[in-house]
Amino acid sequence: MLLLIIFSSCKTTRFLPADQTLVIRVSIKGVDKKFQEQASLFIQKDIRPNSRLSLALYNIFNTKKGKYRTTKIRKIGESPHTLDSSLVEISRVQIEKFLKSKGYFKAEVSDTIMVKNKKANIIFSAKSGPAFTIKNIEFNISDSVVSSLYQRNRNDFTHTQIGNRFDSDSLIFEREQLYQLMKRNGYYDYLRQYVRFQVDTNLYSSQANLTMVISNPTDKGAHQLYTINQSYINIKNSNGITENIKPDSLIIDSQYVVRDYSRKFDPKLLPKFIFIRKGNLYDVTKEDLTYDRLYDLNVFRNIKIDYIKTADSSYRLNPRFEIIPLKKMSNRIEGEITFNSGRNGFNFGDTYSNRNLFGGAELLEVKARYGIQFDAAGSGNIIDRIFSRDFQLGANLVFPKLLAPFSLPQFSKNGIPHTTISSSFQLFDQKQAFSNRVFINSLTYDWKETKYKFHSVTPINIEFRRGRLDTAFRKDLEDRGFLLYVRTNDRELFNLGSRYSYTVNSLRLNTYNNFIYFRGSLDAAGNTIGLINTVIKSKRDFNGDRTIFGLPYQQYIKLETDVRLYRFFGGERQFIARLNPGVGIPYGNSDVLTFEKNFYAGGSSGIRAWQARTLGPGNYNRASLGLGSEADTLRRYLRNLDQLGEIKLEGNMEYRFKILDNFFGAKVKGAAFTDFGNVWKLRQTVENPGGEFKFNKLLNQLAIGTGAGLRFDLNYFVFRLDAGLKVKDPQFTGADQWVIKNLFNKSEFKDRYAMTNNPDKYRFVQYNFGIGMPF
Repeated sequence: MLLLIIFSSCKTTRFLPADQTLVIRVSIKGVDKKFQEQASLFIQKDIRPNSRLSLALYNIFNTKKGKYRTTKIRKIGESPHTLDSSLVEISRVQIEKFLKSKGYFKAEVSDTIMVKNKKANIIFSAKSGPAFTIKNIEFNISDSVVSSLYQRNRNDFTHTQIGNRFDSDSLIFEREQLYQLMKRNGYYDYLRQYVRFQVDTNLYSSQANLTMVISNPTDKGAHQLYTINQSYINIKNSNGITENIKPDSLIIDSQYVVRDYSRKFDPKLLPKFIFIRKGNLYDVTKEDLTYDRLYDLNVFRNIKIDYIKTADSSYRLNPRFEIIPLKKMSNRIEGEITFNSGRNGFNFGDTYSNRNLFGGAELLEVKARYGIQFDAAGSGNIIDRIFSRDFQLGANLVFPKLLAPFSLPQFSKNGIPHTTISSSFQLFDQKQAFSNRVFINSLTYDWKETKYKFHSVTPINIEFRRGRLDTAFRKDLEDRGFLLYVRTNDRELFNLGSRYSYTVNSLRLNTYNNFIYFRGSLDAAGNTIGLINTVIKSKRDFNGDRTIFGLPYQQYIKLETDVRLYRFFGGERQFIARLNPGVGIPYGNSDVLTFEKNFYAGGSSGIRAWQARTLGPGNYNRASLGLGSEADTLRRYLRNLDQLGEIKLEGNMEYRFKILDNFFGAKVKGAAFTDFGNVWKLRQTVENPGGEFKFNKLLNQLAIGTGAGLRFDLNYFVFRLDAGLKVKDPQFTGADQWVIKNLFNKSEFKDRYAMTNNPDKYRFVQYNFGIGMPF
């Protein structure tokens, strides 16, 4: 489709008036390679060549009868960039100034314009000359205290050294670093304008003498230091009103005067997250940190901090906080329609939020969700075609501190810690196959070690699970010897466990930087109960499992890591490589993992050429369930239950790039990707022949998919569409695994597959819709 759009508008000049010329190429010659990209930024945007796709879209939607529209112009694509000699001259001058700012004081830039068939080629030619170096640096600083402060800290940030190439960007950086240094050390009135640089060049030696001048304020002999005095904190109501309202007032620690006009906050809450303290020197970083922590509480809509100088000559500042809170309560209703591999359905949910529940910025969230999936291949009325139903109800209570019966450090400098108490219940039914009831209660602590290092600990996670197989379905499984499915899905279980996760660089995920992201998690259960049982020797059930409260308990350990390499190539181009391995090991009182604790492959954030839970384990092929109507029914009921594993390995490589700046108000970005991986069983099972992990068969058991996608960036969220193409499918053997060779005779291939795997349908391409990036 994109190629058709481009080539249908190949004659890009046919809509232009006779007196206009389209710019198709702009180049810069004679500039050092390391400055090429920067120099190109000084070419005026309106004479840079259009993106062919952007121009083609503009031509499609903004032309009529062979001419461009003059009214009702649609903001789709990009209007043609036509030759403008004045913009060429501005660009030439700016490129020349840029080169001189980089130390090429003798630089000269000329331009050449070549026009043919209403198409223009612009060439900027530079004669850079020699690069000037810094011969000597002198400092003219009137205030001796400022001079001492600067000299003590200069080596920590300066980019300007004797012998280096002169670079005005380094001088701008130096001035900014000095400004921040002064603002961190009590100089409230300090301005950037107090710094200027004097440059004396010797054109024959290609060297420059540099003098840095820091002036004093007008009519003053020195820069003045300021200290913090009394702080005044005014909390308005959610409408920003204080008139005719009597506030709750309190003076805390002899320095914070709190007036709460909303009358909903504990006055002692805010000072815990304010780092501007009486008696300290003014410090802009403490102000920034205070802004961050107060907004992190997620209860305030607007925060403003300003300073009032005291009336005396003591050079003190009274900080004043003007705060407007968010609405205390909110309700959000969500819904979605799902289309998924022969099934469709809907989900809808409701989330009630109560911010500041007890006056200390506590958050209460109550969520309810209900979903139904219909079998498109089923018959009868709409009730008869229901495949599964899912109801979930949960509540979270989040405190902005670490709650414990003993003292814990609060780590508020790097981020607000949280204690989350949660409870949830799920009721799931899959028609004529499986039902599940899960009740979970947990206590979680999370905090930031640094700005980029995040810890989450769940010391208590209590789960009760009751799974039941349909009577006829269970008998069929037992008759076939598929006891694994019976043991993992038709039983009641109690679980007492703990979880821990450690994440690095999650804050950088939405940036264009070079970095490594890491997330590691540990999930363990049954250790405490197991130790108790070694002493008390609790009773065993009919399966021989030890019990607690009359129920068997789980013992397992589950590890998973997610490692990603992000590389930025400029121009919103980015490459990501990801590896996501995991393993779950049952032991002691458990010989298998339950359904929820197993790994699965595929899905919109994994191996995207496969739908979630339709890949693996290993070389397992669902054709092994047999032929005939009984086997077809078994395949239908086992869907999403039989393609799980205790071992997981997924890898992804994705290249992201910009396509359009404006498409109905969204920035359009593209992605090309390759995914690989699978899940495996720890040991051989009768239910999944070929599904066990063997290192010498690893390559033979890996699935490979490739594809492309679009990301529509609306600033506040990203809507994603990916199309994944199967390349290598491990359910087949030998050369037949390379299913991509059947792409052009896919009808015949699908017919053969339907004969052995009915009612499963083989899809070479899997479409994935999502909100946000896959990783």
